[in-house]
Amino acid sequence: MCFNVEHRRTMVMQVSQNKSGGLSNLWAQIAALVWPFWVANIMEMFERLAYYGVRVVIPIYICQADEVSGLHFTQSDKGFIYLWWAIVQSVLPVFTGGAADRYGYKNQIRFAIVLKMIGYVMMATQRDFWMFFAGCMTLAAGTAVFKPPVQATFSRTLNDSNSGAGWGLFYMVVNIGGGFGPPIAHFLYGYSWAAVFYGCAVMVAVNFFWLSTYKEVDSGGKKEGNLLDVAKLTLRNIIRPKLLFFIAIMSAFWAGFTQLFDVMPNYIVDWVDSSTLASQLPEFMLKTTKNGAGEKVLDVARGFQVDQSWLININALMIVLLVVPLSWLVNNHMRRLTSIFLGMAVSAVGLMMVPQSFGWVVCVVGIVLFSLGEMLASPKMSEYLAVIAPADQKALYMGYSNIPFAFGWGYGAWYGGQIYGQLGEKATLALRYVSESTGLPQWLVNIGIGPEKSFEFVQTAIGKNATDTTLLLWNKYQPGQVWYPFAYFIFAAAVGLIIYNHFAKKWAEANA
Repeated sequence: MCFNVEHRRTMVMQVSQNKSGGLSNLWAQIAALVWPFWVANIMEMFERLAYYGVRVVIPIYICQADEVSGLHFTQSDKGFIYLWWAIVQSVLPVFTGGAADRYGYKNQIRFAIVLKMIGYVMMATQRDFWMFFAGCMTLAAGTAVFKPPVQATFSRTLNDSNSGAGWGLFYMVVNIGGGFGPPIAHFLYGYSWAAVFYGCAVMVAVNFFWLSTYKEVDSGGKKEGNLLDVAKLTLRNIIRPKLLFFIAIMSAFWAGFTQLFDVMPNYIVDWVDSSTLASQLPEFMLKTTKNGAGEKVLDVARGFQVDQSWLININALMIVLLVVPLSWLVNNHMRRLTSIFLGMAVSAVGLMMVPQSFGWVVCVVGIVLFSLGEMLASPKMSEYLAVIAPADQKALYMGYSNIPFAFGWGYGAWYGGQIYGQLGEKATLALRYVSESTGLPQWLVNIGIGPEKSFEFVQTAIGKNATDTTLLLWNKYQPGQVWYPFAYFIFAAAVGLIIYNHFAKKWAEANA
């Protein structure tokens, strides 16, 4: 079967004809999707199952001061790791996308699986900063090699009449993996942190099987030339003004968005009081820690709390349940750029909600709004690039879609590590409280107490329980303020999109 996309003008006509098809048309579109589309989505799901299993818990492993078995790096160290993770994972696809068009999708997917397995094993076994850093970079490189050929495989099976449903399904399946990943990681943590990483290596290895179940999808790209020729094509195409402007806007959005996974895990553990919710939930959903013997025990320092991964998992759960019908609805009633703008605005409001209260309800409302905005914006970003991409350069443009991550996630991660380490981390603020209360320099307090024991020291010194001590620090230092800059990033992206939209109305594909 040929998976070539029809001429763009014909595709726009198809969209206008299909917008009145109703719900039956949605099911007809889904039924018409071919096997390579579904396998590509399944492989993406397993890859995300492993990736988000690590992604949501690794901030705790890297730098949570009171995590007994953690690495105990600083928030700035975490920001540095994520900065380079973002650069490797997001810039490399710009070139690996073109390479997939040139050398074939399946060969590149095989190579990516091997890289990712090596990365997870290194992260399981290395506790020195630079060796752990190398493991993270290997995983990032594997992800960069993996995503363009997988996304291009199902992109080549779509046309503009079913791309809304297709990308919505993709986003749903991705978040099935993202949703189950953190609970699986939480379960494996019951054995050890190493078990988390080894388990993720096994998950990605499953994709070797799925690769064997379908025939290669022709990329439609030219098969002559070497990697240097691929790089020249990549750089020549990226200098198109409308592509560069769109990339800049998306960069600002991702700078705020990625903090849901970079900073939010630490923020929830440090500040969000979910004890009333925890009393209604089963034990496996509660926060645990390791005792001196390395045994997993319930963390009752502030009463039973919901494990942070379950709160963040609201994001994935909402997407699994709502993204396909929402994508179909948007596809029938809203232009792509309008959907992206609305998603940005709602996401920014969600981030502004998070710091408004110490309790879990407001935090959950913020995550819900943030997730709704994500569903309106993120799938349409990839879909928009797929539509404006030439038919023989789908993987190349899917590679371009990662550039905003390089700038947005990279800067957001670095800045998030800096600002949270100074203004939001409970251990740091506890040391600051001791310094201000005693008049001693904070560096001396840091040496004498250390961040690992700082909160316990303050709690003992003022004679209050953990919840009241946390509330005291919350009221005094307002750590929730760390979320405002990230909301501003997204608001700035929305303003940029208004300007972009003014010019994009002249382009037929942007108005579809």
